[in-house]
Amino acid sequence: MKAAKKTPLLVSGIALALLAASAAPAFAQESDSWTGLYVGGHAGGIVAPNGNGSIDFDTNLDGNFGDTIRTTTGANAFATGACGGQARSPRAADSCKDDTGGADWGVRVGYDWQSGKWVYGVLGEYSMNDVRDAVTAFSTTPASYTMLRKIDGLGAIRARIGYTITSDDRTLLYATGGVASGRVENSFTSSNRVNQFTSSGDDDNATGYQAGLGVERRIGDRFSVGLEYLYTNLQDEDARVRVARGTAPATSPFILVNGNGTDFRRNDDDFDFSSFRLTASYRF
Repeated sequence: MKAAKKTPLLVSGIALALLAASAAPAFAQESDSWTGLYVGGHAGGIVAPNGNGSIDFDTNLDGNFGDTIRTTTGANAFATGACGGQARSPRAADSCKDDTGGADWGVRVGYDWQSGKWVYGVLGEYSMNDVRDAVTAFSTTPASYTMLRKIDGLGAIRARIGYTITSDDRTLLYATGGVASGRVENSFTSSNRVNQFTSSGDDDNATGYQAGLGVERRIGDRFSVGLEYLYTNLQDEDARVRVARGTAPATSPFILVNGNGTDFRRNDDDFDFSSFRLTASYRF
C-alpha cells in the first residue's frame, strides 16, 4: 500500500482564507441569526463517474496524441475499441466493470454573515472519498490496457449565498461554489506480458472547481443540519504510460514508428463526479 501523500497545497490556505472572517468583531448572536463562525462535517455518497473516454496514442513521441497504432500489415491494432471502467478480461467482448462512487466524508470550517433574509459565507473543507475512474483500451492480440485514477484527499475553498425561506429565518436554501485541489493517484495495468510499461505523472495535484446547492436548518442556538449536492471537476492531465519493446519481437506495433516506444494517455482530462451529503455544524 502506498504511503500517505501530503495534503494538497490548497488545504494549507484554508485557515488563512478564513482567518480574516474569524477575526471579525464578535457579535452576541441572536438565536435565529446565521452570522458567525462554525465548524462541522459531512458524510454521504458519490455517484459513479459516467464511464466515458478512451486512450489516445502518440506513436512517434512528438507529444501530439491521436495517432493510430498499426500492425506490420497496416491494420489498426486497437480496432476492437475501448470502454469506461476496468477490463473483465483481455477481450473487448467481455466489456468493463463499471466505475465506482462510494463514500464521501470530511470536515469544514466557515463563517456566515446575515443581512435581512440573505446569508453570505465562505468555507474551507477537506474531504476523502472512494471514487474510482478507469478507462480500458483493447488490442486485437487480444490484450487489455487500463488506466485507473482515484482521489487521495481533496481540499476546497468555496463561497456560498443563501436565502432564509421560513418566517423564523432558521431554514436556509443556498448555492455554493469555489476552487478545489486534490491529490490524484493514477495507476496502469495490462494483460500484455511481453512489452515494457513505464508510468509517469502517477501522483499529482489536480485543480478545478466545485459547485452545488444545499438546504440547512438550525436546531437550537448552536447546531445546524442539512442536505447538500456538490459537483466536482478536476483537471487531471499529467498521467502517461510509455510502452517499450520489452521481450516482444521487433514487429511489435508499439515500436514500429519509433523504436523507443509509444505513449498512452487518457483522452479526457476531466475527473468529475457528483456527491450527495448530510451536513452537521456547530455554530459559535
